[in-house]
Amino acid sequence: MRYPYATFLLFFLLSCTTEEITVASSEPAPEGVSIIVLGNVQDAGSPHIACKKDCCRDLFEHPDPKRMVTCLGLVDASTKKKFLLEASPDISRQLKKLKEYSKSEEEMADGIFLTHAHIGHYAGLMYLGKEATNADQVPVYTMPRMRDYLSTNGPWSQLVSTKNINLFTLAADSSFQLTPSIQITPFRVPHRDEYSETVGYRIDGPEKSALFIPDIDKWERWERPIEEEIAKVDYAFLDATFYDAAELNTRDISQIPHPFVSESMERFSKLPDEERAKIQFLHFNHTNQLLRQESEGYLTVGSKGYGIADFGKIFNL
Repeated sequence: MRYPYATFLLFFLLSCTTEEITVASSEPAPEGVSIIVLGNVQDAGSPHIACKKDCCRDLFEHPDPKRMVTCLGLVDASTKKKFLLEASPDISRQLKKLKEYSKSEEEMADGIFLTHAHIGHYAGLMYLGKEATNADQVPVYTMPRMRDYLSTNGPWSQLVSTKNINLFTLAADSSFQLTPSIQITPFRVPHRDEYSETVGYRIDGPEKSALFIPDIDKWERWERPIEEEIAKVDYAFLDATFYDAAELNTRDISQIPHPFVSESMERFSKLPDEERAKIQFLHFNHTNQLLRQESEGYLTVGSKGYGIADFGKIFNL
């Protein structure tokens, strides 16, 4: 199906509310608490290593600077603190964008929250070591298995022993007061837990709250109905790794389970409009058409009332 330009423009304008805008370097420093999308791509990035498909071919010659691995920035203007949710392989550029957005004088984040031990979610820690920035005790918040993994396996253990990072252990469903205006609560989700458990986060600001679940096997495998969790917050950043089964070709989805976007939209189709509008899809595989704003899938998602966590979007908490 092809959409006329006027229809696309309408979808775009409807998505640009006062709570959801794109950052520009000329904008004033943020007020209150806010989230900025610093990446929305699956772990291996885009272009994807060794990919010869149309989705990546031109990107090797003409990289898109907005194609960064999934990461959220969290800023509390009242305390001048800024944080990362995930340490992606694109952490160098993401920290720079976070600094620019927050108008901070400091290059480093005041803390990093990790969800699990798959490469796109913690590999950026390597740039905190002596070969790179040689950071000084950056707080890294993890669950117990993730803490043990980082503490006992090189090269990550070197970051601990040389005090480049300082590990703080979180407990599932136990809220943590990050700043006077921000509370964070980790919760377990089912995923491939080879080296660590996997968590999502609820982030509570002074006025609004958000869910962050970049990886989960399938919604029906979680003991909590996702619809009930969406109802409790104002924004929900959700796993959208693959658009549909056709995208996988011959790959076995049982080895890499994720909710298809097509499945999620069908499941959420009966939600009221205001509930669907909370959803911001992210964590896109390099083959996922939601990385292309001109694609049929991108327009379809917008027409059904869902959001896409495009790079640079801002959400006020």
